[in-house]
Amino acid sequence: MLKERAFSAPGKALLAGGYLVLDPQYRSYVVALSARMHAVVAETKSSGENWFMVRIVSAQFNCDEWNYRVSHSSKYEISEINGRVNPFAERALEVMVNYCQPDVQKMVDLVIELFSDAGYHSEGDSLIKRNHFRQFRFHNRTITEVPKTGLGSSAGLVVVLTASLLYAFRSEFDATSDLDKSTVHNLAQVAHCQAQGKVGSGFDVAAAVFGSIIYQRFDPKLIENLPTDQPSIYAQSLRHIIDMQWEFTHDNITLPRGIRLMMGDVNSGSETTKLVAKVRAWYESNYPKSLGIYQEINEGNLRFIDGIEKLSTLSQQDPSRYERLLEAVESDSNTKEIPEIAQIEAAVNKIRSNLQVITSESGADVEPPAQTKLLNSCSNLKGVITGVVPGAGGHDAICLLLSDGTDIVKQTSNNDTFSCVAWLDLHQENFGLKEEAPLYYKGLR
Repeated sequence: MLKERAFSAPGKALLAGGYLVLDPQYRSYVVALSARMHAVVAETKSSGENWFMVRIVSAQFNCDEWNYRVSHSSKYEISEINGRVNPFAERALEVMVNYCQPDVQKMVDLVIELFSDAGYHSEGDSLIKRNHFRQFRFHNRTITEVPKTGLGSSAGLVVVLTASLLYAFRSEFDATSDLDKSTVHNLAQVAHCQAQGKVGSGFDVAAAVFGSIIYQRFDPKLIENLPTDQPSIYAQSLRHIIDMQWEFTHDNITLPRGIRLMMGDVNSGSETTKLVAKVRAWYESNYPKSLGIYQEINEGNLRFIDGIEKLSTLSQQDPSRYERLLEAVESDSNTKEIPEIAQIEAAVNKIRSNLQVITSESGADVEPPAQTKLLNSCSNLKGVITGVVPGAGGHDAICLLLSDGTDIVKQTSNNDTFSCVAWLDLHQENFGLKEEAPLYYKGLR
């Protein structure tokens, strides 16, 4: 009997490293967010045939549902019996069965219920449902019709599905084990990249598994060389790659004490794959000038990371001075006289100015004018240290760094400049993938 289990994984905000994160030589700063994706996995009555079913349900989005039949002859065959398309769910399942090689005649049917915290999608006309432990927003539209805020919902989805299936196929799975987390990470990276039709940077998947991190990506050749068109050797190659020790950086970090982030949804969203394609085309056609711009951005990224680390050190070594620093930020004193804050502001300004050049030259809305205007207005608010359009940019939610005592909602209410922004109730999340109690999700369908 398969015991019901539940898993969750956080969203992300890439504060430094956009576009450069695709190259393993560059460091990036990724903050995991308290908005989490959730999955509850259980067995259902078996069909008793030479196949088994995996039913994936997302009741929050107009009762979305995908039903996959898994069979095996010379290779594993996966088909959605109603012709519905969900590339992330399908690739996660496909990668998992090829890696774990379950016996289809002995497998029970599975049901996996998905939930996503508020913050991943614009609220719109959604309704809140709650029990004693959790609350979620329920929409009257399908998941593809509700605008996303850019917090990494697809990466979180693939991670919790991978964890759920790894448990279903290998019941000894332990979400606290470093080895099992690494296995989930590697499997989810492969599935997520295949679903996107490209080898992405992987920072979003890494944050979903490991939490807030300094990240340098793995060698993309690990995934590029998988023989997906050769079923006879694909599973063997996949197992070999997944079980390898991947060379990449995922050092855990946390924001300095007394400083938090604030995400602001502009109710639009962007297609990251299209932005990346445009920027890559611009980079190749403008080389070596484009390399110089990337190097300028990298200098800003490293100065930003160094500035954050200096604040963390100061908070520990000289708490009195650090408290005065936070008071100065909140009172809107001249922060240019505070070296650590001035360094972070200058670093972000350098990053943003170069991203604005890429925007104007590539046609990709990396930092579109509307976001530039909004961020500049935010920088004039009391308590705000700096702000960025995280990740690949575009019209996803903006991200601000500010002091704990800053009330952004109060400062911006009834101000037309900020009428397009819905401030999200989120905070930094230090934990990545973790196990939850299935009881938390009862009565939420």
